[in-house]
Amino acid sequence: MSNLKNYLFTSESVSEGHPDKVSDRISDMVVDSYISGDPFSRVACETLTTTNKVVLAGEVRGPEIKKEDLIEKVRSCIKDIGYDQDGFTWKEATKIECYLHSQSSDIAMGVDSSGNKDEGAGDQGIMFGYACNETDVLMPAPIHYSHKILRLMAEDRKSGKLKNIEPDSKSQVTFEYVDGKPTKVKSVVISSQHSADVNQAQVRDLLRPYMLNSIPGNFLEGFNEDEFYVNPTGNFVIGGPDGDCGLTGRKIIVDTYGGAAPHGGGAFSGKDPTKVDRSAAYAARYIAKNVVASKISDKCLIQLAYAIGVSKPLSIYVDLFDNDLDKNKFVAEKINENFDLSPRGIREMLNLNKPIYEKTAAYGHFGRVSTQGVSSAASDVYKRQPLTLLNLQNGL
Repeated sequence: MSNLKNYLFTSESVSEGHPDKVSDRISDMVVDSYISGDPFSRVACETLTTTNKVVLAGEVRGPEIKKEDLIEKVRSCIKDIGYDQDGFTWKEATKIECYLHSQSSDIAMGVDSSGNKDEGAGDQGIMFGYACNETDVLMPAPIHYSHKILRLMAEDRKSGKLKNIEPDSKSQVTFEYVDGKPTKVKSVVISSQHSADVNQAQVRDLLRPYMLNSIPGNFLEGFNEDEFYVNPTGNFVIGGPDGDCGLTGRKIIVDTYGGAAPHGGGAFSGKDPTKVDRSAAYAARYIAKNVVASKISDKCLIQLAYAIGVSKPLSIYVDLFDNDLDKNKFVAEKINENFDLSPRGIREMLNLNKPIYEKTAAYGHFGRVSTQGVSSAASDVYKRQPLTLLNLQNGL
């Protein structure tokens, strides 16, 4: 990985009302609906959202759920996000189609356990987990504060405190790093859908407090107000799926580390935990976070690799960013010795066979805390720290 010490780095986030996040939310609602009926359900659900149209497609195996019931749950998702506009609404004007069907028997054969065969991975692929000590939740600062801006906006919008702001929003935060540490914010961008009743100066006044309340004051010392950009293109009245088509799984960098660490390419939303795209990425983050929490290193990157139908990872890669090859090797050995990283082992370790996924769909899957009111599979398991199981500090 790069040893660059002085640089600018930027990450973005998008709100729960962004078209792609609406799609993620609906897909994860489907996952939760099936897992609620059978914890071992199989789900791969993709969602398309556009002007007054929602389309669900994919494969499932689990309890019988009527399409009409799923469609009503889709409307509940849209209502909770806050959409009741001419071009997209939770009401009947938005048409919802469901094309979910049974999982392929060929895929099921590779994943199912039988005889002496353990449960296999649902697909091949590589997954990454990352942690660093830039924030108290061990996430990179740019993505952490980008999420926080939009999360606070959404909370106030839903409570009625923030008026004339609509659900579709984006944020972007650029940090200056010195000696590899975030030292100050160089620029902030917030683009938000708004009502036709306010102009851009008013929108700027409405949104500026969310920058100030989200980012610690020491990072904003000497901040140049000219570097605070709000709706740079002007009006943003038409938004959400009416303004831009949404699809499940198109915000994978927003979902993870904001570009501060590699991504294997597989999306999370709409997938049950036999899909290692999701569960192994959660496990890799869990391990990386606890390595950093144990003060073994300031940063930790984990890569896991799987083959479809094979239970154990094909490889485990560890990078502690300190050029200490013996330490990296030792940590990798301890991970191998102490963690069952098969799909079944991950699900049992992190308690993933629960309807916990819908709430992960916006504001990142990692670095969540339960006090934010949007708990996630990630936050529930990542609160366990440090990694005392390995006793790594004593070993080093």
